[in-house]
Amino acid sequence: MVNINELTALCDELGCKITPECPLSEYTTFRFGGPCRALIKINSAESAARLLRYADENSVRYGILGRGSNILAADEGFDGIILLFGGDFANIEVDGNRLRCESGALLSYACARAQQVGLSGMENLFGIPGTVGGALFMNAGAYNSEMKDVVVSAEYIDENYEIKTIGAEDLDLSYRHSFFSDKNYVITSVTVELKEGAPDAIKQAMNECMAKRTAKQPLDYPSAGSTFKRPEGDYASRLIDVCGLKGMSCGGAMVSEKHSGFVINKGYATCADVLELCGKVKEIVKEKTGFVLELEPVILK
Repeated sequence: MVNINELTALCDELGCKITPECPLSEYTTFRFGGPCRALIKINSAESAARLLRYADENSVRYGILGRGSNILAADEGFDGIILLFGGDFANIEVDGNRLRCESGALLSYACARAQQVGLSGMENLFGIPGTVGGALFMNAGAYNSEMKDVVVSAEYIDENYEIKTIGAEDLDLSYRHSFFSDKNYVITSVTVELKEGAPDAIKQAMNECMAKRTAKQPLDYPSAGSTFKRPEGDYASRLIDVCGLKGMSCGGAMVSEKHSGFVINKGYATCADVLELCGKVKEIVKEKTGFVLELEPVILK
């Protein structure tokens, strides 16, 4: 049970902004989702730890959001609080060849900051629509680059609400997986190590990466990015394509005609529409190819 008055008082003490009954459609890239009981904008690791302790001690459900770019928010909403790691917790510090990024910093902004100071290594990550914390959580990657190629350490809140540091060697980074995948720990900062490079050349590489995205991906429609994980031995988009499923729709959700690996929101999709469509796609792909597709986005309900 969420006591809004009590929670508001705690947020005032911590300097965090709180919005009761906040629609999640405003905080997810798919642009659907019912309200949470309260959305709180995190402003420090210490504030996050206090709020996590409060939630656990008062049996309050909570969820963690960054940019909401890998989330399917349920139509009925979320009966709990959402801790938003965004612009109020997005500082990036440069220290030699390293960037220390608070977890709410946008990954694309981190890439741009690296370019500004002449640091190379994140060019292929430019344009991935998420925060640095979310990118580490799922070891985001594109065009043969992944977070694991540049991360050297991270800070996180453990089960005792203490802020701990973990090195790259213990992060267990693999395809869409990290040390954090099966734990309730909360990432608070990520440090990456890069190499010196010419800012103009880095900028050109970033522009080329973004041009590829624009040419191949349906960026003009709301989505959660790639809808299915890559199955071992093949690609989800190829399997969906050979099954003739481009353009298949359920309500306002559609398999993109531009890139079959994306399910898009035509403007009026619900979470139920997307889940129904994904279920049909999985069924047909399994029947025709034998491959079992797995959803990449996390369902928040």
